Amino acid sequence: MDTFPAHETRPIRRTLLVGFGKLGARLAPSLIAAGSEVFALRRSASALPAGVIGIEADVASPVLVALPSVDSLVITLPPGEGFDAYRRALGHLARALPAIPERTVFVSSTGVFAGEGPGHVLTERTVPHPQTERAQAIRDGELAAQELLSAVVLRPAGIYGPGRDFLIRRVREHAEVDYRRWTNRIHESDLVRTIDTLLRMPSPPALLHAVDEEPVRLGEVVSYIASSLGMEAPPDAGAGADSGHVLDGSLLRRVLGGLEFPSFRAGYDAMLP
Repeated sequence: MDTFPAHETRPIRRTLLVGFGKLGARLAPSLIAAGSEVFALRRSASALPAGVIGIEADVASPVLVALPSVDSLVITLPPGEGFDAYRRALGHLARALPAIPERTVFVSSTGVFAGEGPGHVLTERTVPHPQTERAQAIRDGELAAQELLSAVVLRPAGIYGPGRDFLIRRVREHAEVDYRRWTNRIHESDLVRTIDTLLRMPSPPALLHAVDEEPVRLGEVVSYIASSLGMEAPPDAGAGADSGHVLDGSLLRRVLGGLEFPSFRAGYDAMLP
């Protein structure tokens, strides 16, 4: 079993956040507060949090602006168009960097397993066999990030939290959902803490699933939300067959030492009135 000394950390002096969005906006202030200089590379460098240095560039094309030398790199890019979009973008980024950072975290997705049938519990040792074009592109992106940047690959499940209330809106709209689909999720606060931890760990795992402690059928989640809102549960649109996946989050718990929101109940209780 992997063990991770809680008291050991590596210094983070300069960090480049590529694909700066909601995760970057949450992560940047904590890095700055800890003394890191933080740069954000995205197509528009406007409206960045205080203290973040913006760099305007689109990694879908060769990067022509000078990039700073950094010791830490976080990549949160969408897959883009085409099977090799990730690989091309990461190649442009790697060639534009003055040197490969000491630590890179590539934020991927458990969507890499899309198209595979339900069955055994998926762990970090499970080799993906993606069946959809998007899942194949995600997997190729993971491999490219490892090959080009020696990245730690982080696979979040469904991210939820403030401003990420898709299921709450579905319940309020009384929209159909598939009750028998297995789902996994991670609260945004726990995901941001995971990225920060992977940046600081002297020897992080090469691959990590960001999922909470309770894989659960979607019907149980929407029924809980509906009950909390005092509403009728939405109708079941499923065909009566199991779908989705169950992912094991035990490695994440060993890395973090526990989650702030270990289950969907804890997370949605904090979001619901």
